Amino acid sequence: MKYIFLSLSLFVFLNCNGQQSKNTTTEKVAFQMVNIPSMIVEHTDRANYLAKHYWDNFDFADTAYIHLPQITEQALVDYIDVLFLVSDAVSSAAIKDMLKKAAVDSAMFTYFTNLYEKYLYDPNSPMRNDELYIPVLEAMLASPVVTEKIRPAHLLELVRKNQVGEKATDFTYTLANGKNETLYAIRSDYTLLFFYNPGCHTCKEIMEQLTSSLSVNYLMQEKRLTIVAVYPDEDLAEWNMYLTQVPGEWINAYDKGAKVQNEEIYDLKAIPTLYLLDKDKRVILKDTTFEQVENYFRQTK
Repeated sequence: MKYIFLSLSLFVFLNCNGQQSKNTTTEKVAFQMVNIPSMIVEHTDRANYLAKHYWDNFDFADTAYIHLPQITEQALVDYIDVLFLVSDAVSSAAIKDMLKKAAVDSAMFTYFTNLYEKYLYDPNSPMRNDELYIPVLEAMLASPVVTEKIRPAHLLELVRKNQVGEKATDFTYTLANGKNETLYAIRSDYTLLFFYNPGCHTCKEIMEQLTSSLSVNYLMQEKRLTIVAVYPDEDLAEWNMYLTQVPGEWINAYDKGAKVQNEEIYDLKAIPTLYLLDKDKRVILKDTTFEQVENYFRQTK
């Protein structure tokens, strides 16, 4: 699922025929936006055109831009905003075409792929999105300018796991009484996987948000939602001390042997990590936030 973070300037640009004057000086002071043809009036068509042609006026051979993040980094952030508005097929092709142009210089290619990682994969980025990051990694593996391909190949394998629309990988969890259960054995319309650590401040915040949510409480009372809190590490003494802090109506478990993390069954790039699954254990929201879960429930309950 793509999440939209559209800047005001791009919103205006997509909804009118405004044009940006060309910079006639040699000083690089702004990113030169393309002009969308005036005959393209539909919002989707304008977004598709911009996704495909966004970098037409950019000189990828000019490595001076690497040292001007106020131009290039902002341009990339705005570009990602556009990609959130188009289909996966359009965004994938557009990203690969852009990086093919960037490969005119290896330093420029590395600069932009690092920025893509910062915004699309870093756990602290509100724009992180595996679906958009996949074509970046595919472009890196296909490009002759990338000589070390082990890391992007590994990341690509990770982000392809448990994608939205696919069935989540089953795994076994262990309860406090020592009983083992499996994810697929859970029977409810929705399952919320909540990978957490005791003492994690953000984990506690999300617990409080979930327990305070009217939508979440309604679905749980109707037996339509099961929340599974999974401790993915191996310090069971710490987990046992924290048992009473987890709501009693949740399934509170640990991953014996830390297989989920060690075998990278799920991409736990940060803790906490949330996955929302449907009744067939297909992924609805991947590596999501409480706000996105809440919004989904508000729209569907």
